[in-house]
Amino acid sequence: FQKTYSKMTVKTRSNIAKKIEKDAPEAQYLAVNPDEITKLQEESKKIPYKREIVWRNVALFVALHFGAAIGLYQLIFEAKWQTVIFTFLLYVFGGFGITAGAHRLWSHKSYKATTPMRIFLMLLNNIALQNDVIEWARDHRCHHKWTDTDADPHNTTRGFFFAHMGWLLVRKHPQVKEQGAKLDMSDLLSDPVLVFQRKHYFPLVILSCFVLPTIIPVYFWGETAFIAFYTAATFRYCFTLHATWCINSAAHYFGYKPYDHSVSPVENVFTTIAAVGEGGHNFHHTFPQDYRTSEYSLKYNWTRVLIDVAATLGLVYDRKTVADEIIDRQVNNHGCEIQRGKSMM
Repeated sequence: FQKTYSKMTVKTRSNIAKKIEKDAPEAQYLAVNPDEITKLQEESKKIPYKREIVWRNVALFVALHFGAAIGLYQLIFEAKWQTVIFTFLLYVFGGFGITAGAHRLWSHKSYKATTPMRIFLMLLNNIALQNDVIEWARDHRCHHKWTDTDADPHNTTRGFFFAHMGWLLVRKHPQVKEQGAKLDMSDLLSDPVLVFQRKHYFPLVILSCFVLPTIIPVYFWGETAFIAFYTAATFRYCFTLHATWCINSAAHYFGYKPYDHSVSPVENVFTTIAAVGEGGHNFHHTFPQDYRTSEYSLKYNWTRVLIDVAATLGLVYDRKTVADEIIDRQVNNHGCEIQRGKSMM
């Protein structure tokens, strides 16, 4: 690259320099400001905070996991093969509603989508039942802007369980609310698709997450309502939650850091598979607006496959990526080329 660069004209070098500056990690949307992180950490020490458990959420999650255990047993020993396949497909498409929709499109603005595609992703998002997109995106933007501070909803410094699901069982830290209120959410609040979802969220998710997954197996291939409810609805919903939560927990603890050794997110193949392409977390936090979210191959990054197919059909456009020379420079200066090779499988 250096030899090629030395032969270029001044104008070409200038254009490359501008692109590098534009694509640099610190120039991307939701990039971390180290000074702001330090400031928040110091301010947090002065804020009185006592953990308050939300017992209603504890009860709901206990009931959900009990039902999921029943569903897992039925899925293995009692469910019809059509129900097994249907459960898997619901998990994948519900996952797309989070990964391609709430995450890559709406939280990070890493690509743009036509109205039909946005409606499609919103409907898939309802299957996953993880709060409406506007609320999900607000929490996720907080997570990226202020990672591992008390303004991060699932702050990993508070322990693995807290980062995984404990953050949903207690009241939010005051800094989450304070900093979250400062975020510009106008792009989402002005999207009629998301406004519709938020206004009708409860009936949409009850229908998409529980009612239809129960009715379809009963009507089309004669599954019992009892088995359909506990497998395609309850177990599948619980499994999707844990797949998503693993990105907040396991993908900050277990793995390697090819792109930036200074941050907690890591590359983790297991979470990439479980969350249909989201486990390249060290890459994602280093380059938060790259629509690919990792350099993993398409056999792991199913969400990228969906976005690329939609782009071929004219439903998606303006996919943002980081230039190879930027990634190379980042790896050379702050990461590890050997570990990077594991992320390109």
